[in-house]
Amino acid sequence: MESISGIEIYPLISLVIFFAFFVVLFWWVISANKDYIKNVSNLPFENQNNNDIL
Repeated sequence: MESISGIEIYPLISLVIFFAFFVVLFWWVISANKDYIKNVSNLPFENQNNNDIL
């Protein structure tokens, strides 16, 4: 790999992408609407109840 010119930038790019992804994910979790989170968290239970009726 030492023979490839400019390869030292790839680990830095991957670190920046990794860090940016988790910063955006953290921001979304903090700023998400709590009613939306509650509604989505109950979806599996609602689907299970509908299957029991059929």
